[in-house]
Amino acid sequence: MTDQADDLAIDVKGLTKVFGARTAVDHIDIKMPRGQVWGFLGPNGSGKTTTIRMLCGLLRADAGEGTCLGFDIRKQSREIKDRVGYMTQKFSYWDDLTIRENLEFVANLYGIPKKKTVVDKTLETLGLSSRQHQLAGTLSGGWKQRLALAACTLHEPKMLMLDEPTAGVDPQARRDFWDQIHRLSSEGLTVLVSTHYMDEAERCDQIVYIAYGHLMAQGRVADIISHSGLYAFVAEGPGVRELMERLRGKAGADHVAYFGNALHVTGPNLDQLKALIAADGDKTGVSWRQERPNLEDVFIHLMSQSVDTSVEA
Repeated sequence: MTDQADDLAIDVKGLTKVFGARTAVDHIDIKMPRGQVWGFLGPNGSGKTTTIRMLCGLLRADAGEGTCLGFDIRKQSREIKDRVGYMTQKFSYWDDLTIRENLEFVANLYGIPKKKTVVDKTLETLGLSSRQHQLAGTLSGGWKQRLALAACTLHEPKMLMLDEPTAGVDPQARRDFWDQIHRLSSEGLTVLVSTHYMDEAERCDQIVYIAYGHLMAQGRVADIISHSGLYAFVAEGPGVRELMERLRGKAGADHVAYFGNALHVTGPNLDQLKALIAADGDKTGVSWRQERPNLEDVFIHLMSQSVDTSVEA
């Protein structure tokens, strides 16, 4: 019988990191099964990157315990780093080397045997063969991203940790990147992605939401939305834009926003929302319907419940 711990890529409790007087990560618990894609969400300065770096052995935790890929995060950071591919938000390879030269250099750093065979295979798998002799500095953001992914998978890691990997790339490049991520996951790789994009978070098997060092939510997107306690109503029709300012700040309407041609109103109290719409939202030519809240609604709701500890009082 397989030990449950063997099925967890990450199993940490009380993970904490303090910088001076500020607690960047405050007693976070995470259990992540192997072979899944997990999204890390949260506002800027929330502790996402700090958490990722502690998990993969790049930063020592001040408190807490647990394992990553079966290795102790406090005592076996070298073993963890050898088995993790880490992709930073900023492109961190060499502009004056070609794609192939970058990959060969990285292969040398890892001491990979049969370097040419491994590089050739990686170039082909990631669709880089036709550009292998192009200087990295001349690549677009999407191709640089693909090169970075190739470089951090050369040594066949057991886990990928990606820090906002699609920031600044076009929608097609983002879609192609995620196709590669799910291909790698289907081959057994565990992937942890830090992102601000709600559509990317919804591509993940599970998500973790961190706000200013505190774990606010963890689990499947559908479950987090269902357990958020939020209700959402959408209004459409001529004059709906004028409703936005009248509804903002009213009791029951925690968040009011205009999307496309519709007004989106959310709050935790269904009766208050219905009363608000009946009293101030029922205007000629405007039709209302109740909808399921989306992940962005929950994201904003959780932000409103958190305290920004990065700002001094």
